[in-house]
Amino acid sequence: MARARQIMIVGNGPVDDGVDVLIDSGDLVIRFNGSRNFGAAGRKTDVIAVCNTGRPGAAMVADPAWRNSEAVSGTAEIWSVRDPGKFAELKPQLAITHPELDDFCDDYTDGFATFAAANGKQHRIITRAAHDALDAELMALDAEPYVVPSSGMVVVHAILSDPGYADDTVILAGFGHAGWGGHPFAAERRLTDKHIASGRVMRLQPLFTHALSQGA
Repeated sequence: MARARQIMIVGNGPVDDGVDVLIDSGDLVIRFNGSRNFGAAGRKTDVIAVCNTGRPGAAMVADPAWRNSEAVSGTAEIWSVRDPGKFAELKPQLAITHPELDDFCDDYTDGFATFAAANGKQHRIITRAAHDALDAELMALDAEPYVVPSSGMVVVHAILSDPGYADDTVILAGFGHAGWGGHPFAAERRLTDKHIASGRVMRLQPLFTHALSQGA
């Protein structure tokens, strides 16, 4: 039987000093978008999960600095976290509820797929089923009104719901549950705490970094 892997999911929030070595020791390290804490949060990168719609998607896919960054150059896979069909359906709804987000659903998935193929990387789209299931979990936890879940929580849900990761340890770093007002961060924190209580997820904390390094 294969040993359980350590899946490091690294958000772009602050991390504690000295966790870089522990993050880099993970069997799979997933980072997001511009990997703002790259270095402090380690350097190993197996997956870059990208916001593939709207202004962030447009900016990244067209930016040589992003394409040539160490994290992107080193990654084996690029995951688009927003299903194009799902966001095409959201567009007319947001035109009514959030008219200021007129370019929020503009889709750049093909650009990321083309970039990945040209550079020997795998490209994956996280399905709308994962997004819809996450929405249901957040609403069950009395989520405040929101536009969409954060990319970090979409990836966490995709990992936890994939049987291929069922025996693995999922460890979060750089998840501050704060940022853009269109994400339901309070409910996402409650959902994360629920996953931690169930034993499916851990937060990377200084108190157990030594234990992780010893394989405990």
